[in-house]
Amino acid sequence: MAAGATIGGGCTYLDASSLRSLIPPSSLIPHFLSSLPSHAPVVTSPVRQSFPIDPSTSSSLLLMPSWSSSLLLPYIGVKMVTSFPHNTSFGLPGISASYVLFSSSTGAALAAIDGTELTLLRTSAVSALAARFLARDDACVLVMVGAGALAPYLIRAHRFVRPGIERVIIWNRSASKARDLVKRLKEEEEEKEGRNVVFEHVEILDTVLGIGDVVSCATSSHDPIVKGGRLKPGAHLDLVGSFSPTMRECDDDALVRGRVFVDFEPAMAEAGELVGAFERGAISRKDVVGTLVDLASGVKVGRRSLEEITVFKSVGTAVVDLLAGQLAYETHIRSN
Repeated sequence: MAAGATIGGGCTYLDASSLRSLIPPSSLIPHFLSSLPSHAPVVTSPVRQSFPIDPSTSSSLLLMPSWSSSLLLPYIGVKMVTSFPHNTSFGLPGISASYVLFSSSTGAALAAIDGTELTLLRTSAVSALAARFLARDDACVLVMVGAGALAPYLIRAHRFVRPGIERVIIWNRSASKARDLVKRLKEEEEEKEGRNVVFEHVEILDTVLGIGDVVSCATSSHDPIVKGGRLKPGAHLDLVGSFSPTMRECDDDALVRGRVFVDFEPAMAEAGELVGAFERGAISRKDVVGTLVDLASGVKVGRRSLEEITVFKSVGTAVVDLLAGQLAYETHIRSN
């Protein structure tokens, strides 16, 4: 089906290519900044339902519904996600998703959206928006931990909010995947004018953690990869990968050394880094300073000094799916 085509009843289909044009970081990040403070309180998002499909492979099905009580955001959205981490060993996507946007006034289906692309775009935009408040203004080195589907989106989004980034270092358990991503990004960069960013890969992460101004992690690890003791003063640690209590991308030391923020409250019950740290007594829930909405609304201050280490943990919520779906749909309607 062609991008932007309508399905029976007037429902619009937005594929991955359409979404990349409709909600790039340059429009989605400002949209989150302006809309989260006012819309987050009027959106109902039940706790994400997660169903194990095959415990031996950690595969699962996740359902994320949400709806708004505001006439300014007259939508209902439902995202259906499958997570099959072992797919990567077969060269298949580990995450697949579909998103449906409905009218909250009539119940009519408005848009069927590529949920995988929507997730990649909104997840990276959330991380970058947090970095806007938490990363140093003069950040110039980005260490990307993981070279999966989300990695290039995170790199692009972080570069949007910190255009001074001039060196991107990529690490992945499979060195060949890191090399392949570096090659792709170099080719992408060559198509632009006036940019001079160095892309490289390393095989030993510990050798570069200490130079990262921003360290962004997007893995499915169940064991700590980032050692907090290696983070340099002033670093910002962005944790994206884990979404269950058994997953963990950093050790307790990173949380103890850092000033910790989360995207939304559910992260404190779902993120393995936080759940484990609470259980071990490394930090408490009171040590989590605030949420992304707190940062965007100015209720909480972000970075307070050049030497402070900051940590942002996101697990994703239906609120940002709904807002991203809203922007994609309304931008599409305006352009047609």
